[in-house]
Amino acid sequence: MVIILIGSILLSLPYASENGIHTPLIDAFFTATTAACVTGLVVVDTGTHYSAFGEAVILMLMQVGGLGFMTMATLFALAFRKRISLRERLWLQESMSHTSLEGIVRFIRRVLVYAFTIEFVGALILAIRWSATMPFDKALYYGVFHSVSMFTNAGIDIMGPIHGPFNSFTNHVDDPIINAVLMMLIFLGGIGFIVLAEVIDYPKIRKLSLHSKVVLYTSGILFLGGAVLLFIFEFTNTLEPLSLSGKLYSSLFQSISPRSGGANTLNIADMRNASQFLLIILMFIGASPGSAGGGIKVTTFAILIGAVIAMIRGKEDVVFFKRRLAKDRVHKALTITAVSVATIVLFTMILSATEETDFLTVMFEVTSAFGTTGLSMGLTPHLTEIGKILIIIVMFIGRMGPLTLAYTLVPNQSKELYRHPEGKITIG
Repeated sequence: MVIILIGSILLSLPYASENGIHTPLIDAFFTATTAACVTGLVVVDTGTHYSAFGEAVILMLMQVGGLGFMTMATLFALAFRKRISLRERLWLQESMSHTSLEGIVRFIRRVLVYAFTIEFVGALILAIRWSATMPFDKALYYGVFHSVSMFTNAGIDIMGPIHGPFNSFTNHVDDPIINAVLMMLIFLGGIGFIVLAEVIDYPKIRKLSLHSKVVLYTSGILFLGGAVLLFIFEFTNTLEPLSLSGKLYSSLFQSISPRSGGANTLNIADMRNASQFLLIILMFIGASPGSAGGGIKVTTFAILIGAVIAMIRGKEDVVFFKRRLAKDRVHKALTITAVSVATIVLFTMILSATEETDFLTVMFEVTSAFGTTGLSMGLTPHLTEIGKILIIIVMFIGRMGPLTLAYTLVPNQSKELYRHPEGKITIG
């Protein structure tokens, strides 16, 4: 919250806007929230509205928001050779969803090295590609901004001065280099740093944890399954004027982007309702634990599916890769999903009353904010003042996680000293 407030003040300054006029505080607050929560929904076009200073502020907010405050704080602590206390190590373990406290500082060092290396390589490739159409210094600046934005899964772009406001990467719909680099950045930023570290170490140790197997397996199914469905749904619609390669790039890109990426190469508002609803489902599921992405997370989704299959088969345990899951994992997955659904339903209901638009558009925008995705059907720039505040709240809840906020609001959780007698309720 402090980071967002500082960003809001900086972005509201006249020096932060392209025309030298101060940005309304609510719009600056919205932009700071979407950058720090790595969402990507914007009420003003970033590339045409903000100056280089404003874009630099947004870039820093995305970097801090994507890697996490504790990770960035550790970076400065290590730089100044400050000792990391036990309490701070516990915070780091929780923030990174790490299974063990042992070696957590060493793990954070690796995370920082991986993150900056991936962002550097992505920025360099994008700069080389864009240098064909613009001066290299400008191409490098665009490469750095979009590499950070895609890896942190923020999805904010500054392509407005070149391709027009709110167009994202629609002008690169059939560009193989841009598509491949952006998709790779979104994927690497969304699988989680634990999985990323294990994948990099795999050639040496030849072993993956259960967590990494579930994340990679589920992510692959969602990615390929979403691409196939989008290809079918949009073949005679938004994909029709494209070449076969363009159709494939677009289907793959729009399938991976809802996993909290936030960029798009097709106009979302022109898609069929079936495609838009599919994107809502993918945004709701989101990315992986310990990543910059939002949503209920792919592991939660996998546990839910596993629990349903186990119940249908009459099995007592949820089993993945010959490993049984503890009951509390299933209960937590159910709780996260129920609270998340309730949050989306509540805010969709309220926004349906405050905004003059159809229900699917409102649900799409709310789910995008909750999943910190940033895809939009065009409602966000036209939100009312109340609508902006509501979406800000949803973005904050989505980035923090509904359970994190619940634990914060109810800090004194004591274990029950007794159990009530068992009762039965008929179900189904």
